[in-house]
Amino acid sequence: MTRTLRRRCRTIVSTSALTAMLAAATVSPGAVAAPPAAGSSIDDTATTAALATATGTLPDGATWRADVPADWNGKLVLFAHGFRPGPANPAWDTGFAPTASELTRRGYAVASSSYGTTGWAFETAARDQLDTLTAFEERFGDTGRVIAVGRSMGGLVTSMMAEIPGSGIDGAVSTCGLVGGGVSLNNYQLDAAYAAAELLLPGQDIRLTGFTAPEQSTQTIASLKSALQQATESGEGRARLALVAALLNTPTELDGVDMKSPEAIAAAQAKLVLATLPTVIERRYSIVNAAGGDSGWTAGVDYSKILRASSQRQQVEHMYDVAGLDLTADLSTLTAKADIAPSQEGLDWMLRTSTPTGELQVPLLTTHTTVDLLAPVEFQEEYAETIRQAGKNSLLRQAFVDRAGHCNFTVAENIAAIEAMDQRLDTGNWGSVATTSNLQRTATSLGLDGANFVEFRPDEFINDRDWTPNS
Repeated sequence: MTRTLRRRCRTIVSTSALTAMLAAATVSPGAVAAPPAAGSSIDDTATTAALATATGTLPDGATWRADVPADWNGKLVLFAHGFRPGPANPAWDTGFAPTASELTRRGYAVASSSYGTTGWAFETAARDQLDTLTAFEERFGDTGRVIAVGRSMGGLVTSMMAEIPGSGIDGAVSTCGLVGGGVSLNNYQLDAAYAAAELLLPGQDIRLTGFTAPEQSTQTIASLKSALQQATESGEGRARLALVAALLNTPTELDGVDMKSPEAIAAAQAKLVLATLPTVIERRYSIVNAAGGDSGWTAGVDYSKILRASSQRQQVEHMYDVAGLDLTADLSTLTAKADIAPSQEGLDWMLRTSTPTGELQVPLLTTHTTVDLLAPVEFQEEYAETIRQAGKNSLLRQAFVDRAGHCNFTVAENIAAIEAMDQRLDTGNWGSVATTSNLQRTATSLGLDGANFVEFRPDEFINDRDWTPNS
């Protein structure tokens, strides 16, 4: 990969604010959607003077809902929601509802579905979205234009839909998407958990993969929490925490932290690692169950090579020097003991359902906040590379919002991205519609809740790799 230079954000945020955001996401990993209207059934339509709302059920049991304004412009925004732990699984998403309301006010129809299952729902999610499109057109007639929009896990769903030939969508907007793909998601989280277990709990048999129920990870989470907390109390521990943070793509630009002080950065990162790592381990079972096995692996991974590619390498090296600890020895230990192999069934499923190939069929605009604990902004670097390798980079544009938090966009920013895609489809070329300055100008002109689009280039995503059986 080509190393990119990262431009400093104008806004930096506190570790306490980030931890609070992560806690909220832990309770509700995707937006918690409001329940559909009572008595919903296929083509059950409620009409007000300004809006018609239709609901229904898809063949696999997923539900759908559509809001259509009286002055409908013939354009449909097809929304894909994020990860839901269950059991609630409604069609409408309260996190997107303010944006949906503004879209209908501007003449767009909005439709969304619940997916056939909760959790990592990639077996049916794309089909559920396209079946929702079919149901919508059966009820309201043909659409003149379909823009698929997704957030978080739904951002990945939308990116996967954009690769389906003849899908019926005309363009796509992926917000805060897990666009690095499901395999990379599992592996970057596993790299951090493995390093924490191996270096902070040496000699202990800590289970890191293969969870099929949340209670199976309880002991792992408890052990790692204790070890991570204890590590903050010694120089050696803080050094190793810095390495774990780098492998987890933990942000470094944080409010109240002296950016010239590696020790201050390390202390702030340690708090974020302690908040993030247990959360992602607890969720792992959902992906394992969906895939029929754990797709993550460490076997054959050269952890020295990974760190060399990291923008945080100097930070880690400094902390090891201060502690008088041998970084080369620790990296060699990690590489030598890395023996976790993936389930071939699970890996094949994830590659088939949850990993972009880059073969875009329609234009796609991605938006991402510059600081995101649950979908690292570095995913955008990896995704852009995937698109380039497929020769489809002319179809992709990426935009960044200078803010912390997972999917922490304003309504104005969402509307500006969707209208940029609408203009791209009008003209047949990108022109300047998705430039930072144009997106910012459009968003602020709406007079809604503000915007903060910024020029930004994410660091390299260091945890990508390919599996070979003899790794």
